[in-house]
Amino acid sequence: MVKTLKKGTKNQSSTLLVKHAIHGIEEKKGMDIVRINLKKIPNSASDYFLICEGESRPQVEAIVRSVEETIEKKTGERPWHVEGLQNAEWVLMDYVTLAIHVFRSDIRKHYNLEGLWADAEMKWVSNGNGRIKPPGKKQAKRKSKRKNERRTKKR
Repeated sequence: MVKTLKKGTKNQSSTLLVKHAIHGIEEKKGMDIVRINLKKIPNSASDYFLICEGESRPQVEAIVRSVEETIEKKTGERPWHVEGLQNAEWVLMDYVTLAIHVFRSDIRKHYNLEGLWADAEMKWVSNGNGRIKPPGKKQAKRKSKRKNERRTKKR
């Protein structure tokens, strides 16, 4: 049986996949969740990237299982392809309109996918501590605060 999509269903479908995937990641305490919207990027591989990390191999495996189970339970969809589960350092889950990258923390820093897609719209969903700020934001604020303090002293 072939499913036909109604107009607008693809966008709703990819948005729902993102929502359910985030829930699955959070269930297993995945950290530093970033959603990258690739819809406006020409020739992009999918509509969205989700990037997150776990601290260990067992946590990465648990996150992948949780995401897979949550999405299947909520939407009935299974990933088209899963790559990297053998080593569980960087696992790619391909849902066609959504690509989910689950990294071990040290591996994520090395590849820096966020930097590669810097021209896309990014939303920092969570960093595992309940804060929703990308790493480095606090440092930037401190620098600007110091500049303001220097300006005030000069006057």
